[in-house]
Amino acid sequence: MLQKSQLSTAKITIGKDFFRRTTCRLCEGSDLALVLQLTPTPPVDAYISTKRHQDAYPLDLFLCCDCGHVQLLDVVNPKLLFGEYIYETSSSPGLVEHFRKYSEEVLKFVKLQAHSRIIEIGSNDGTLLRFFKDRGMQVLGIDPAREIAERATQAGLPTIPAFFTSDVAHKIKREHGTAAIICANNVFAHADDLGDMAEGVRELLAPDGVFVFEVSYLLDMIENIVFDFIYHEHLCHHSVKPLQKFLRKRGMELIDVVRIPTKGGSIRVFAQLMGGPHPISPIVGKLIEHETQIGLDRKEIFKSYSKKIEEIKNKIIALIEKLTSQGKKISGYGASATGTVLIYHFKLGDILNFIIDDNPFRQNRFSPGHHIPVLSSKAIYDQKPDYIFILAWRFADMIIENHKAYLDQGGHFIIPLPEIREV
Repeated sequence: MLQKSQLSTAKITIGKDFFRRTTCRLCEGSDLALVLQLTPTPPVDAYISTKRHQDAYPLDLFLCCDCGHVQLLDVVNPKLLFGEYIYETSSSPGLVEHFRKYSEEVLKFVKLQAHSRIIEIGSNDGTLLRFFKDRGMQVLGIDPAREIAERATQAGLPTIPAFFTSDVAHKIKREHGTAAIICANNVFAHADDLGDMAEGVRELLAPDGVFVFEVSYLLDMIENIVFDFIYHEHLCHHSVKPLQKFLRKRGMELIDVVRIPTKGGSIRVFAQLMGGPHPISPIVGKLIEHETQIGLDRKEIFKSYSKKIEEIKNKIIALIEKLTSQGKKISGYGASATGTVLIYHFKLGDILNFIIDDNPFRQNRFSPGHHIPVLSSKAIYDQKPDYIFILAWRFADMIIENHKAYLDQGGHFIIPLPEIREV
């Protein structure tokens, strides 16, 4: 565990682009234990069109021993992370379908009249808002990625190009009124000042409104040995028990939790203003009891988690060393944020000769830091790598199915997680 003297020293800004905070984002406690260290990386989604130096920043995961919240303490300037953000939700067919179902399930939970107002924080290209709009709702998005926000607005999904703060919430309330539903998908893990974000939500929410947000679930992250979602944008890795306390402190109550499979295991959380009309689901208490029983708020569970990650890393490094000693050419598949984490932690930066990606917008760019070229899948058959390391391992079955011809020509796939497989 870091000593408080170390933490107070670390409070000093380490560079113009990041600093280390000294207190928990949820409870403001200072008893913080370092429970996992991943290899530092540049901003993981900074796939660039022209090679330039990119600084790397720590990926150190801390447990708050006061409330059980798990978080990164090193905060990278959000303008650096999101100002030129290139990821668009609509580029992932799986996420588009996920948000279609999401809109239906939320409207089933919160029975609204047509033309009710729905606001989404971190709305990206408006994929979710489009589904709500098609159901007759008034929609408004807030997203700091200016170009993406402008394109969404031009597509008929009005989007404010800004970071969401309590000041922005006051302005929206004056100009548009309150919202029956406020959504925040994964972005409730992105903000350093979660207290201010919660204040903004409370300000904007109608008296009978519902705040719905999705975040990766710490329990699933540990049980499924998922660690590639630990990166600078994801400052928080949530569990139900600390969230309940945090929301109460901010004048809201957690009323329901739904476990969902996205991002290696996530939760969809429903909250309302204190004393709102919706009853609290029994699942809330059951999940808190389960988290307590398995020790999700104690350091011991992270020792096992860290050890398993290290074992996987050592096996992959050994396999890669064997293949390279045999003169095998290895490429990657999946130019994603999670792929950057794997490239750095598994020491693949000098190994992969190129990365394949199916999104045309990512092609002909260079990966963060190592500047590995990103090419279309045509490169598989033009350059004929001996092995393809599937960085986008959650989509391994689909990738392999789409490239049976590569296997027929003698190629091999490596799937790194949740356990190493060769195909």
